Formats: sequence, C-alpha cells, structure tokens
Amino acid sequence: MDKEQAVSVFESAIKGFLAPIWNLLKDEKVTEVMINSFDEIWVEIKGKVSKTSARFTDEDSLRAAVNSIAQSVGRRIDDETPRLDARLPNGYRIHAVIPPCSRKGTSIAIRKFSTTQFTFQDYIRFGTMTGTVAEFLKAASQLGKNIIVSGGTGSGKTSLLGSMCSYIPPGQRIIVIEDSCELQVEYEHVVFFETRMADAEGKGEVTIQDLVKSSLRLRPDRIIVGEVRGGEALDLINAMNTGHKGCLGTVHANSPHDAIVRLESLAQGASNLSDQALQHQIGSAIDLIIQVSRYPDGSRRLSSVAEVLGVEKGIYNVVPIFELGRLIKQSDGKLLGRIGPTGQLPTFMTELEDNHLPVPRSIFQKKKAA
Repeated sequence: MDKEQAVSVFESAIKGFLAPIWNLLKDEKVTEVMINSFDEIWVEIKGKVSKTSARFTDEDSLRAAVNSIAQSVGRRIDDETPRLDARLPNGYRIHAVIPPCSRKGTSIAIRKFSTTQFTFQDYIRFGTMTGTVAEFLKAASQLGKNIIVSGGTGSGKTSLLGSMCSYIPPGQRIIVIEDSCELQVEYEHVVFFETRMADAEGKGEVTIQDLVKSSLRLRPDRIIVGEVRGGEALDLINAMNTGHKGCLGTVHANSPHDAIVRLESLAQGASNLSDQALQHQIGSAIDLIIQVSRYPDGSRRLSSVAEVLGVEKGIYNVVPIFELGRLIKQSDGKLLGRIGPTGQLPTFMTELEDNHLPVPRSIFQKKKAA
C-alpha cells in the first residue's frame, strides 16, 4: 500500500468519528483546529483564532474519536497515559489531553501543515521580508553560513527553514532530522530522518539526539534539524564546529539573544564542558539568527536578522543586521511597517564580494528618518 492509499484508508476510518469537524479539517484556509471541550471548538485562519459553531454530541463521542485516532496510529490514551502526541498518516499533528488532567473535558489540537512550499518571492509578496533581506539570506545560505531560525509556536519557523533549503548550492548531501516530518525540501541528494516514540512498554524510542549522532556517521555536508529542543543542541553545535558548514535549525525563542541563550541551556544538559568553553563553542558555531514573529493582525514577519560575533565577558555578542521598525495600525486593523538595515555590515562582507553575490554594501546602509 502506497502513501496515498494509506492516507485514504485512514481518513475513511476516522471520518465518522470526526464528522463534526471534518469540514473544518478539509478547509484549506484552516491551519489549526482547537477543541477545548465537546461543545467549544476554535480554528485558526490566517493567523487569527475564532470560535466556531461546530460541536460534538457529548464528551463520550469526543473521547471515542480520540481513542479511535490513537488506535489507528498504534498509540493509546487512557487513565495511565492521559496524553496523546502523534503525527497522523495525512500529515496532521495531533495532541490530546483527557480528564482529569483536562478539567473542561477532552482537549485536542489538530495542526495542519501546508502542502505548499513557499518561496522567498512569496514571502516578499506577503510582506514577511523585503527583497533586500531575501537576497542577503540567499547569499548566506549559498556561502554555507550556520543559521538558526527563532520564533514562537505558529510563527512560521519551519516554513521559512524549508524555503532556505531551496538556496543550497547543488552537489551537496543533506540530512534532515525532525520530530515529525513537516519540512518540504526539494533537493537532489537529501535523506529524511524522523524520531520514534517509545512503545507501550517504554521501548524503542529514537530521539532527535540519536538521529543527529547517526547523521554524523553518514557523511553529511549539511545537517538540518527541524526543531532543536533537547540535548541534540550540543551535537548540532559540534557538527557546525567540525566542518559541517551551512547547518540549519529552529528553536523556540522571542529574540535572537534569547535564542542563543536557549541553545546554551539545551546543550548544557548533554555537556560536560565548562560554561565558558560551551559558550565559546556556541559563539563560534552559529553565524546568523533569523527571528520570525506572529503579530496581532495575523501576519508573520521577520523581525530581525542578527549576526553572532562570539562571546565577550560571558555575554553573547548578537548584532542585528536587519531589524523591524515601527508597526503602525491601519484602519483595517493591518500593521504597516517593514524590516530594514541597521547600518551594521556583516563581518563576511568581503566573502560576499569575493563570490560575486548580488549583495552590495549599500543595502546595509541605514535609511535616514524622514
């Protein structure tokens, strides 16, 4: 049975149980369905959350739906295991919590991942970034700079990471490691790894850290980690420092500085290095941090592109090259504003020029206020 057949069989099996929200799940505009209880269901559309009139008959019917989904993916959710975290065959990501942990009743979030691969041209059209920033990020990817994409949940980190991969020069071997397959990487020589949860007996777990270690023995040119959230941070940093240029990853953080501090805290759990040695490794491994943020009008924008210039007296020197200016609310509720240069030249400016990349020094000049 191929993947399309497996998805069709799965959807046919659960359609009846999820009938109250099936139209929401099939609506391309809906990116997430959030069930707070059997009679309270919300959706996210274009970054904004709104309540729907959909509802299940009662708590028992909602619980039956969760049990069916768990069984269909070889998991269980019961009093002993009151949480379910799984990727469904059709690509949706589901997380559920049942009573008594969830006090209002069974709570579920079903996140849909876009099947469309966005390009930088799309991001420019959406207002996520400017053409100038796009050219700089393309050039950084082509030069093999180690880049971390930072942002909150639902800010678009994974989509941006996939777009960055489009600008990796041909002839390289890429290994992509994810908790659940979300990244769409169109490249000739790419290997995809996915973690595995432990079975009912607590055996067979394969973590991102395990897969990063395996990838280092499989002759990668670049390692891409969908989300860094544990001890794999140290292995990724070590890879960046041992000749694997152009590694990419995402991390949950609210600013470039917060992102690098979070990476340090994640790496500390797997490291026996001194704080000073670990900071030095991180400061020399990461070249750029791209901050992506979601705003009240539902838009997702690059709020900062910063270069990491090592560590000074125990503090990371993270210098913004591009930064989002003031956002002014318009009459229609939209926020008007754009990311622009800070006046700081990247330290690898000469490298950009030597490789004849279309990134002139003039694009980094800070615009004078009108």
